[in-house]
Amino acid sequence: MTNFVLIAVCIIAGMIFKSTKTIHPEAHKGINTWILYLALPAVSFKYLPKVDWSLEMLFPIVSTVVIAVGSWIFMLFYSGAKNYSARSRSTMELASGYSNTSFIGFPLIAAFYGEKYLSIAIICDQMMFVMLSTMGIIAALKGGSKTGKVETKFILKRLFTFPPFLGCISALVLSQFISLDFAEPFFDKLAGTVAPLALFSVGLQLKFNGWKKLMPQISVSMLYKLILAPAFVLILALVFGVKGDVAKISIFEAAMPTVITSSIIAEQFRLNTKLINLIIGISIIVGFATTGIWFQIIELLF
Repeated sequence: MTNFVLIAVCIIAGMIFKSTKTIHPEAHKGINTWILYLALPAVSFKYLPKVDWSLEMLFPIVSTVVIAVGSWIFMLFYSGAKNYSARSRSTMELASGYSNTSFIGFPLIAAFYGEKYLSIAIICDQMMFVMLSTMGIIAALKGGSKTGKVETKFILKRLFTFPPFLGCISALVLSQFISLDFAEPFFDKLAGTVAPLALFSVGLQLKFNGWKKLMPQISVSMLYKLILAPAFVLILALVFGVKGDVAKISIFEAAMPTVITSSIIAEQFRLNTKLINLIIGISIIVGFATTGIWFQIIELLF
C-alpha cells in the first residue's frame, strides 16, 4: 500500500509544483540527469550480479524485441490505411513500441511484486533502451528527415554513451571478477532514489492540452501499447512454456505506458512532439488502471 501512496504523492506533487510555478520549468532535466547518471546505474550494480542466468532469462530480451517490431508492423498497416505521412507514422511507432520500464515500471513492480523482481525488470529496461537507440532512432530519422539516411556511427555513439547501459555492462563484467557486496549499502541508497524522483519528474512533464483533436491517434497508440503489446508477450510465454517470475515481470513490463525518452527523440528529429507528449501523459494515467488489470490476468494464468 505504501508504494501506491508513494506513486500518487510523487506524481501529483510534480503536477502541482509545475502548475503553481513553484519549481523551475526545466527542473525535470536536472532530476533526470541524477536518475540516468547515478540512480539507474546503481540499480544495475545492486541487482544484476545476483541474477541467476538461464535460458529463461532470454525471454525478457526477446519480448522487448517483439514489442518494438510489432509496433513497426502495426503502425505500417494503420498509417497506410489512414494515409498518414512518414512523420506521423514514425511518431506513432515511437510512441507505441517502447515501454516506460524504469520511471514507471520499477515503482509499479516494487508495488505489485516486490523490489527483488527488479533484477528481471532491469533486463527488460536495458533491452528496451537498446531497441529505442537503434530501431527507434531509425524510425525517427526516416520520419523526420528528407533523406531518411541512418548513420551507424551515430546510433552506436548514442548506445555506448548512455549511462544506464554502461552501468549494466559494467555491473555484468565486474561482478565476474570481484565481489561487489562491500558496496551494496551504497548502491542500495542510490537505487532507492529512482522511484520517488522518477515519478516526481513524470509529474513535472505531464501535458494534456489539445488532446481532443488527436484522440484517434492517441487511442490507437494506447491500444497497442497498453493492451496488444502485453497480450503478445503473454501469448509468447504460453507458447514457449515460459513460467514463473520471468514470465510475470516480462508481461507486466510490456504493459507499461510510453517511455518518456521517446519525447526527447521526437523533438530532436522534428516529429510530432505534441502528439507524442499527449500519448505519454494520457498513457501514464490510463496505464495505472490497465496495469492493475494485467496484474490480475498474470496472476490468474501464471
